[in-house]
Amino acid sequence: MIEITLPDGAKKKVQQGATPMDVAKSISEGLARNVISAKFNDTTVETTTPLTIDGTLTLYTWNTDDGKKAFWHSSSHVLAQALEELYPGIKLTIGPAIENGFYYDVDFGEHHISEKDFPEIEKKALEIARGKHDYKMREVSKADALSYYKQQANEYKVELIENLEDGTITFCDHSTFTDLCRGGHIPNTGIIKAFKVLSVAGAYWRGDENNKQLTRVYGISFPKQKELTEYLHLLEEAKKRDHRKLGRELELFTFSQKVGQGLPLWLPKGAALRERLESFLKKAQKKAGYEMVVTPHIGQKELYVTSGHYAKYGEDSFQPIHTPKEDEEFLLKPMNCPHHCEIYNHGHFSYKDLPKRFAEFGTVYRYEQSGELHGLTRVRGFTQDDAHIFCTPEQLNEEFKKVIDLSLYVLTSLGFDNFTAQVSVRDLDKPEKYIGEAENWEKAEQAIINAAEEKGLNFVVETGEAAFYGPKLDFMIKDALGRKWQLGTIQVDYNLPERFDLTYKGSDNELHRPIMIHRAPFGSMERFVALLLEHTGGNFPLWLIPDQAIVLPVSEKHEKYAEKVLSSLENNEIRALIDNRNETVGKKIREAELKKIPFMLVVGEQEEASETIAVRRHGGEDLGSVSIEQFSDLVTTEINSTLKSF
Repeated sequence: MIEITLPDGAKKKVQQGATPMDVAKSISEGLARNVISAKFNDTTVETTTPLTIDGTLTLYTWNTDDGKKAFWHSSSHVLAQALEELYPGIKLTIGPAIENGFYYDVDFGEHHISEKDFPEIEKKALEIARGKHDYKMREVSKADALSYYKQQANEYKVELIENLEDGTITFCDHSTFTDLCRGGHIPNTGIIKAFKVLSVAGAYWRGDENNKQLTRVYGISFPKQKELTEYLHLLEEAKKRDHRKLGRELELFTFSQKVGQGLPLWLPKGAALRERLESFLKKAQKKAGYEMVVTPHIGQKELYVTSGHYAKYGEDSFQPIHTPKEDEEFLLKPMNCPHHCEIYNHGHFSYKDLPKRFAEFGTVYRYEQSGELHGLTRVRGFTQDDAHIFCTPEQLNEEFKKVIDLSLYVLTSLGFDNFTAQVSVRDLDKPEKYIGEAENWEKAEQAIINAAEEKGLNFVVETGEAAFYGPKLDFMIKDALGRKWQLGTIQVDYNLPERFDLTYKGSDNELHRPIMIHRAPFGSMERFVALLLEHTGGNFPLWLIPDQAIVLPVSEKHEKYAEKVLSSLENNEIRALIDNRNETVGKKIREAELKKIPFMLVVGEQEEASETIAVRRHGGEDLGSVSIEQFSDLVTTEINSTLKSF
């Protein structure tokens, strides 16, 4: 007998060789009907995997993230088999599950596929799925694995196998199909009831531009047709909310090939929106004791070597800038933290001076491959709302909690009310990924967990997701479409103070190392605006939106009164404009609706005579005729109800 520990701490004695499915059946028939994957001692396994030692077992259904991952990974095999049968001679490479669905990278050789081929691929995939073929894992030697793929002339799989350690390698079989795979599948293909090919794109082998470009086929699958229908509806809604589309329609930002890919140009309305976001955060930061600093856009290469960023981001950095006479090497700034360390080093601080809180809206640069660029969410130049707090060990807990408070204030003020927290810690099995002493890592990880618990956050701990220099806490928000995004990073860092020899004089008159907290509630201005656009559909909070109202004169003879109304609104600090084109009021209203302007103020003969405005809210609600003062009070009240003081 072996002892199995379940997630709730319950223990079960089962026969050696029992499977996760056997354990599920021993709990309930309902669970057994729904379980599709499992994790045993931190390794993803099939429900048919024999369990031979004591361990911890987690059972996954479709309703769990890990269950979906296994479902979609299994579906990628079905996609690969369908493609092989439809296009003989293709070479399969890799096919992982992703956040929503899966993809398979394929060398199609002489074949080419496009959207018109999707229905045929889907038909073939569902035909395979209906066969209810079991997923069976088997071990092979490295030599046999190499021989198998060399016979198929698949140099991609050969390269993958050659890079694996010597020993046994696993293949996955279902039906007549075989693939190189670590495992983590659903019981059989029959569970896949709905299958959709979403798109195709180019992708370099192993993400390297110097390698051959493959075809990446994206897909998604579900255990019920209804869920696919709902997902496709969600996709259509997402297209309407695409920040690239809305940014263009609302005249917020643009891109220019002459300026360069991944380098956004902020138009007047977008720049004003950014300025309001910055002012909002600066005001809260000032109350929280932050001091604003400014650092240059470049720094000596040696600065980033010292910080460790060059070793980590060297490949993602632009080429160094060389000075012709001094032969110095400068880099476009990839991070603000090294500069802030040097600002701290400028002073001579005692424990009485700490904490020091330096904040900056600093623009940084990373080289992203052109295929990875995406609107404002993946760019080559972006502005971070960066701040670094230098504190004593005794201050760490309190300072971290204050940063949590600030992050929560930012998120809730902007309508992100649905979120969880994620504490990202080291993967102890991969120490080479991180810098710094293990003892300091342990202190930092515990400090974050303690602060999160004391603030009552709903959080999960994710192993292996820490930054290379320290653990972190991220807020994982869920937007209006139910998609998850990471915002509001807070990190504890013992390493940079060591690398930059940062010190303060303690009460014992000796020098000590401060602890550094990194934080960025927005993350980057570009990405935050993109998420905010898609979350709100362009209907920004009233305090933030570029144009709060538009005055619509009924005819030319009412323009003078319309100008008077506009002037009064501006005097009341309401952002408004006027549409005095020779068009019907109906057309003006329709166009104002498309521009997401919250209030349309119609002025005609009756309004001019009574010195009022006829107010129509975005979406069609008629608020009737009111005085300008009453309207100003309405706007102020609405803003105050959503924008609380920090």
